[in-house]
Amino acid sequence: MKYYAIIFFVLLAVASNAQGQLSLSDAIRISLENNYDLEIQRNDELIAKVQNTWGAAGRYPYIDLSAEARTNYNINENDNFLQNQYVGSATLGWTLFDGFSVKLNKQRLNELETLSGQNTGLMVESTIQSVILAYYSVLLQKEKLDVYEEVMQLSEDLYNKSAFQKEIGSAVTYDVLQAQNAYLEDKSSYLLQQVSYKSSLRDLQFLMATDSLVDYELTDDFEAIPIEYQLDELEEAMLANNKSLKNQYINQNLLKNAVSSAKSDFYPRLSFAGGATASRTGVDYETQGVNWSNMNNFYGNFTLSFNLFGGGAKKRAKQIAEIEQQSGDVSLVQMKHELNNQLNNVYEFYEVRKELLDVARENMETAKLNLQISREKYESGSINSFNFRDVQNLYLNVALGELEAIYQFVDIHTNLLRLTGGIIQQYSE
Repeated sequence: MKYYAIIFFVLLAVASNAQGQLSLSDAIRISLENNYDLEIQRNDELIAKVQNTWGAAGRYPYIDLSAEARTNYNINENDNFLQNQYVGSATLGWTLFDGFSVKLNKQRLNELETLSGQNTGLMVESTIQSVILAYYSVLLQKEKLDVYEEVMQLSEDLYNKSAFQKEIGSAVTYDVLQAQNAYLEDKSSYLLQQVSYKSSLRDLQFLMATDSLVDYELTDDFEAIPIEYQLDELEEAMLANNKSLKNQYINQNLLKNAVSSAKSDFYPRLSFAGGATASRTGVDYETQGVNWSNMNNFYGNFTLSFNLFGGGAKKRAKQIAEIEQQSGDVSLVQMKHELNNQLNNVYEFYEVRKELLDVARENMETAKLNLQISREKYESGSINSFNFRDVQNLYLNVALGELEAIYQFVDIHTNLLRLTGGIIQQYSE
């Protein structure tokens, strides 16, 4: 049994460090299936769908059935008796006309279901954007880790070389200490970057609602692919597809519905109430025996009611609904203006970051060449350790800057896609 236990714990350790490949499309798919907030929103959408019925709107009548059994024992001077009575009844109530409120209620329920679906779409867009940025954040931290490792290995090689040169007498202790300090500094940065990488990976796994024990290997490349956009085309797409704007249109329809509902209160109300009651009563006298009697009752009543005056409550409700509709119109104009300003800002940042990406790439090529030449000069003795360390730090900063430029471009591009309503189509597969 001891060997089986050892095998079990070995397999458990292997499983806990399992590694699986993960593409961006897989990460999005898993998140859309498992994300906690999205699952809650889907339930809210389902509730809105369940509520959207003609019955909830008030079209159909209500029917009640009841049954009752009563027993009474009467003691008196003449003749004691036991009375048993069984009663069954059915009642029907139906509002035949209520100022078109049934139709208006159904329209409101339709709009609420549509609004809930749009909210789910907003949540899907938000989830996709979050996953994209989290996925690229992991790639960014991994690329940074590779850069730190490259710089650390270079410092380690120079440190080992300086230590060897000191042993053979061609280098002094001061040079060795300089190389050692540079190596230890770069190693510290590398170890801290490992923490950042693992933390970003856990953030991605949280969005996917998956086990954080799985060490995923991300398969997509960390790259930015610029696309040429026309601002007028983006504005047209935004006005047609932006889900926040679509929600505002739905809210405006709900406000119009509220005005119509307030107007419907001025109409009369016609209702019908009907029913049937059947009872059987038995009286058991001590001297006369049991006597049974039956009774049936049927009724049907129509009621027409009209409120002539209620302190102006209906008029005030109508005025308030109309004012709220006007406020909704203003909010709609404000949202269009706000989205248009936001689009112009995002588009301008997109164009700038596209140029900054080119600058960062060119700067990286220069820094890489400078590092190579400086290393050759350092090894030949043309420059000292201080000069080479400056070049090494410059290369590190430029390399990190290029990686940040790629991530920032992905960020602004994702924001642009969401603003124009194209992020779901872009990553639908």
